[in-house]
Amino acid sequence: MKLQFLGSGDAFGSGGRFNTCLHLTGARTNVLIDCGASSLVAMRQAGIDRGAIDLVLLTHFHADHFGGVPFFILDAQFNVRRTRPLVVAGPPGLPGWYERASAVAFPGERTLPFMLDLFEVEIGRASELGNMIVTPFRVRHDDRAGPCLAYRIEAEGRTFCYSGDTEWTDSLIEAARGADLFVCECYTYDKPRKSHMSLATLRGKLPDIGARRVILTHMSDDMLGRLQDVEFGTAEDGKVVEF
Repeated sequence: MKLQFLGSGDAFGSGGRFNTCLHLTGARTNVLIDCGASSLVAMRQAGIDRGAIDLVLLTHFHADHFGGVPFFILDAQFNVRRTRPLVVAGPPGLPGWYERASAVAFPGERTLPFMLDLFEVEIGRASELGNMIVTPFRVRHDDRAGPCLAYRIEAEGRTFCYSGDTEWTDSLIEAARGADLFVCECYTYDKPRKSHMSLATLRGKLPDIGARRVILTHMSDDMLGRLQDVEFGTAEDGKVVEF
């Protein structure tokens, strides 16, 4: 399996980075995990075949994780000229959020030339999406943009976990336990920040998780300024990880 960080930044462009967007691929897997407002630019810069993406999986409805979806859909219609079905999956409430975001971004009725399936995941219950088994776990971020989720993804003999945006919650232990790769948001180095993770907190929790590899993402200027003190892998735009 291969993961590319198309966007590894926060909502404010810290470090000049694109909004959150992960591209997970394998022999039979091609999925975007989150699609922030700048993600279409990031995909084009990385040379991603947008038409080959089968699924967009969303953790929550803040614009730095969700705001690129209307652009992705419009691009699929007019530039990619997509005809094959696309699944956009996310937390309960997805159809309403999608309708509102699309109306703000590009007002007016549109008829798509491909089937778009807006799939609401069931928290705590595994779903088969494509060839993947996806289990959502509720995390602690901002329920005004949620419910906010972490995902455990099992595909092609590998287990991947992405925390989404969250402060520490014990649900991450089950979500990421023994994962081949755990990508975790880490907004600050040691300063407490409501709704987000600090490295000081995460360090003490990782032994309970036992993931084989950990990569930190969604870092603020505070965290980016102290990368020399970080003993774990860290994300950057364009970085490719095989696991």
